[in-house]
Amino acid sequence: MSAKTETPRERYRAQVRAEIKDHAWRQIATAGASALSLNAIAKLMGMSGPALYRYYAGRDELITELIKDGYRSLADRLRAAADDGADVRALARAVRGWALEDPNRFFLLYGTPVPGYHAPDETTVISAEIMAVLLDTWSREPGAPTAEDPETPFAAHLRDHRAWSRGHPAPPAVLHRALSLWARVQGVLSLELAGQFTGMGFDAEAFFEAEITDLVTTAAAGRPAPSAQ
Repeated sequence: MSAKTETPRERYRAQVRAEIKDHAWRQIATAGASALSLNAIAKLMGMSGPALYRYYAGRDELITELIKDGYRSLADRLRAAADDGADVRALARAVRGWALEDPNRFFLLYGTPVPGYHAPDETTVISAEIMAVLLDTWSREPGAPTAEDPETPFAAHLRDHRAWSRGHPAPPAVLHRALSLWARVQGVLSLELAGQFTGMGFDAEAFFEAEITDLVTTAAAGRPAPSAQ
């Protein structure tokens, strides 16, 4: 079956929506997501406010689209790395590379929540794809735990609270390792991209590598992750 051909009207609508998102990212870079204004975007595009609202029903719908685009770009980056045989360390580096390319995108997804905005479930479905890649990769690591291995108390807790992993079949110990890595990655990147390391006299990339190596080697040695102690 051939793919559906877009009509000129549909192509134009897609182009206008893409232009609106481009302006939105520029606004976010200048004043932050909380200051996002569809009326200001309409003025820049030479449109009336009501005309722009035909493409996005409101600020929240536009933010949701930006978040979905961000999650999709990260999920695709990690999936491509995993398909190329990346290990856990390489996935962590891929996340850092993605974050450094566009810190505003990183902070929209993982920074301070936008006041008054509540992300719909559709955004968490895409974000779960990111965790699925990490879980799959952890499961292939040398010495990865199995369902028969002893569990840390928090791993046992995750066995009964795994909605965040969308029912991924990885053993609880792998769930714990993946969650620990994700928290470590996000924490270090949040500090780095916010400029908290500026003037401290060390190499942020080297620190990132040391943190990830510490977590991975600790897990490989069969000890609980630091967060479990």
